[in-house]
Amino acid sequence: MPRGPRLDAPGTLHHVIVRGIEQGSIVRDDTDRKTFVDRMGLLAKGSGTGIYAFALMTNHAHILLKSGPDGISKYMRCLLTGYAQYFNRRHMRAGHLFQNRYKSIICEEELYFDKLVVYIHLNPLRAGLVENLQQLADYPWSGHAALMNKVRCDWMDRDYVLKFFGRTEGSARKAYLVFLESEMGIDREQELSGGGLVRSRGGWTNVQSMRKRGEKALGDERILGGDDFVKGILKEVDEREDAALPVNDRLRMLDEDIVRLCEAEGVTLAFLRSGSRAGKLPKLRKQLARKAAFEYGLPLVEAAKRLGVSANAVNYMLKDR
Repeated sequence: MPRGPRLDAPGTLHHVIVRGIEQGSIVRDDTDRKTFVDRMGLLAKGSGTGIYAFALMTNHAHILLKSGPDGISKYMRCLLTGYAQYFNRRHMRAGHLFQNRYKSIICEEELYFDKLVVYIHLNPLRAGLVENLQQLADYPWSGHAALMNKVRCDWMDRDYVLKFFGRTEGSARKAYLVFLESEMGIDREQELSGGGLVRSRGGWTNVQSMRKRGEKALGDERILGGDDFVKGILKEVDEREDAALPVNDRLRMLDEDIVRLCEAEGVTLAFLRSGSRAGKLPKLRKQLARKAAFEYGLPLVEAAKRLGVSANAVNYMLKDR
């Protein structure tokens, strides 16, 4: 069966799986590992990509990320192409390093975020790279070590992750570790990185139950979520493809939205772009920044110019829930 196109909406949660070609190694030593992880983080910061979990193995890697304004494709292309060039130069080899097409699965955050974080972080333990949870906490090539404060990854949004498990860092880390231990004996590979209907419905047991009840479900191998979520993602993709306008047209539409919303809020364009944080301005800028990124797919710098703030400020607005 031919593979479907990428589902590449900005601001979408993806479980990305990268594999070496013909199951070959993508790292040979700690220098390679550090280069891969550093590159992953540097590109994430520069592109507004949120990183929530990762695990670098010998012949593959898992990353849980939320795509930035430019989507996932550009980020992954820069990560894999640049790293492959480095790897080939260093090890005096030629040819492809990765399988031609990395795997990306759009995930329903509400249902799967905590399971994905734990599933990804348990990979080094399941693969035998570490022997126990104590060693896992010291394994520097996984986001688990960052959550445990054993390594510093300022590009990984550990606060966002921990908020899923508790209000304070201490209670969140404790709840996270309890959940991690409870998941150690559960095989979720098929559920979280398998294919099609089984994954979209949250596991084979759920699919069987639905069949017994005579219910039908929509499944897509690129999506992890329930019926409504799958339908919503596919509808968004169709609408986005229908509305694939040139950049100048999208900029014009954003400018029209800015004028309209400013008039509705009684704010002048000069005041919007003044840098002030008075009154309605922060909320209005955030609304317009999200519209620029998620509706029109525009670069951070273009939104920043029109809002009178820095690209970093726009990036913060997009991450802030």
